[in-house]
Amino acid sequence: MMVAHVKVGPDDAVSALAPLDGLAAGGVAIHPHYRRLLVDTAPSSARNLADFVHCLCKLHGCHPTMIETALGRIGAGPQRDWAMASAAAFEQERHYLVTLTAAVGPLPSTSGAAQTENTLKAQQHAIDTLGRSERNGCALGAASALVADWAALRALLDHVAARHGVEAPACALPEPAQGEAMRDRLEGAGPRRAFAFGAEQLLLQHAGLFDLLEARAEARDKADGIG
Repeated sequence: MMVAHVKVGPDDAVSALAPLDGLAAGGVAIHPHYRRLLVDTAPSSARNLADFVHCLCKLHGCHPTMIETALGRIGAGPQRDWAMASAAAFEQERHYLVTLTAAVGPLPSTSGAAQTENTLKAQQHAIDTLGRSERNGCALGAASALVADWAALRALLDHVAARHGVEAPACALPEPAQGEAMRDRLEGAGPRRAFAFGAEQLLLQHAGLFDLLEARAEARDKADGIG
């Protein structure tokens, strides 16, 4: 089974700014496997959704969350106020994710389990690295992208919750546009480039997650003689 992993590259990988809403538009919501998980009614859909919840929990189900880690890199002012509110709200999302992980049952058996585990560990490390970046703006950008991309992830989590009879709590995360406003408050081209870099790299890690989920689903189907 082949899996995808996107490494965090050098800070100068992004040479031009892109609006956060533009980056969010290129987030998980456009990934073919994400769209498949939302509408699939095949017998294999239950295990594919369970796989999604378990693997997402590997990335974002641990404490402290990436947004909480990023607080150590964000100074006083509106950016920190936004990050503190986001961190508190995302802690609730983390608890929801952990609850769903228990509700969906065990991780579906799939070939290449060790490779999957190593890939998820590497992605989780990359996300944590973004939250700990000392370059002004990078951690804030990653946190903003996580909040923006979580709307799509939350829709899929709520889809899973409905299938398993789990009540979905209200999501208290700030609107994505507020994260973009935090970028606009950064002074100088350097911090804004760092913000864009952090945002892009976070979204690339999420894209890598769905590449992995798609490869695992295909491996299970092949083992079952499907397709």
